[in-house]
Amino acid sequence: MTYRLACFLLLLCSSACVRPSYFQTDARVDPATATAPDSARVTVGRHYQRKGIHTFFWGKHYRHVWAAPVTLPVLDLGTTVPGGLRAGKMGGGFQSISITVLGLQGRQYALRTLDKDPYKTLPKVARKSFLLNIVRDATSAANPFGAFVVPPLAQAAGVLHTNPRAYYVRPDETGLGASGGLFQGKVVMLEEKYEGRENLTPAFGAARDLVDSDKMLKERYANPTHQIDQLAFARARLLDIWLGDWDRHEGQWQWAVYEQANRTLYRAVPKDRDQVFYRFNDGVIPWLASRRWAVRKFRTFKPQYEDVGGLVKNASFIDERALSGVNRAQFQQLAQDLQNRLTDEVIDQAMHRFPPAVYALEGTRTAAALRARRANLPKAADTFYRLLAQHVTLAGTDKAERFVVERRTDTTTIVSMYRLVDKDEKAPTDTLLYQRTFRSAETSRITLHGLEGEDIFEVHGAVTRGIRVDIYGGPNEDTVVNTSRVRHGGKRTFYYDTKRGNFIEPGHDFKDNTTTGVEMHAYDREGY
Repeated sequence: MTYRLACFLLLLCSSACVRPSYFQTDARVDPATATAPDSARVTVGRHYQRKGIHTFFWGKHYRHVWAAPVTLPVLDLGTTVPGGLRAGKMGGGFQSISITVLGLQGRQYALRTLDKDPYKTLPKVARKSFLLNIVRDATSAANPFGAFVVPPLAQAAGVLHTNPRAYYVRPDETGLGASGGLFQGKVVMLEEKYEGRENLTPAFGAARDLVDSDKMLKERYANPTHQIDQLAFARARLLDIWLGDWDRHEGQWQWAVYEQANRTLYRAVPKDRDQVFYRFNDGVIPWLASRRWAVRKFRTFKPQYEDVGGLVKNASFIDERALSGVNRAQFQQLAQDLQNRLTDEVIDQAMHRFPPAVYALEGTRTAAALRARRANLPKAADTFYRLLAQHVTLAGTDKAERFVVERRTDTTTIVSMYRLVDKDEKAPTDTLLYQRTFRSAETSRITLHGLEGEDIFEVHGAVTRGIRVDIYGGPNEDTVVNTSRVRHGGKRTFYYDTKRGNFIEPGHDFKDNTTTGVEMHAYDREGY
């Protein structure tokens, strides 16, 4: 009944026409109250202000923050950063209006409006219906100033970060090129674009480059000497969970590149903190929409963690690839370390980065929620770990690797991955790249992908029960030697590859799933 009611209401609303002139024409209010020529009193989105029956059904969200008058500096392209800024290429995703602005020595910044327009996210048939107004209205679930309090929290947590700043763009601003009209009269965020070595700062230490997730993953799967700093990423993901930042898909990360001990190491740099402190389920319709059977990722920031599984859902692709080696004890150590770092003083100082009017509305409540979530962070970290541990995928590279699965006991299985070095390389063979102990109480399946290269897979051990192991050989000739013996539970080692060109020693609990096709060779390396 509840589901049918939600569908009926959405259908009813979508049958009406889209409201014209939805957004405010200019963010500025009461020009006479400006404290100086270089500042303006503005509202980020007073069009989100609603009362009564509307908020009962669609939620109060952060409407009062979007409509709160705040004083912000006026964007001055000549002085905002040393050396000034000039317009570059237009950018942005489906919702943000964004432009790259260029500074001295090739430095790049993203300038984007705080308000969003989800017009392009909807099917064409819905773009002129009232459904567009509904989706636009949901923008008010985000705190428009949330991203500005994150830098000191990330700094204390030991996580690399950007440093966004808010500005008002004058209606007569002409320095943003042909598309400058899209920014005039709006509140914008100026944020560093950490792309390319020219954008490195002292905060990155000895880093030699900054790359996006696509390039990082391409290099990671091409060469075994390119590896993700998984502990650093786990630290960053626990910070996301603490902040309630549900929108952390692979496009929301840059990666600082370091050379360390004959390997290239990638450390995560979070960006686009638009969804921290999200408040969504305070109306009838959003509450229904955010149920586990609906759009589970829209999690509301509260003193308690209401659904860690939903909170991390949007990042499942990058989590699977960048956290496969982090064990339960390490997650707990990181959570406890964050508890020690994120002190009351750090939290309170960060909250005062809200404009005073916003702090008066939300500062105390947000700080109290952060303190409560900090106390329960180890429990949330354990829940996150258990979700990740249920099914773990380990991928090799396009070079040759040796995977060794040791069924030690009924409750423990050790997986190791070694690099097989060519004879002409001046390095020892069988260099250990990965090793982790899995427990049957936590993990039901382990999937190994050899990718390209002539890989070797070995499965050993005699046990009564064991974790299922799926092996995908990849397009080249591979070797599989299974001497394991799992006495109960049926087949526990499954091999997927083409029928020809491989050496297979099946053993007792082995299932040969080779076929004449090549579709099982496909592995989604970059999220496409």
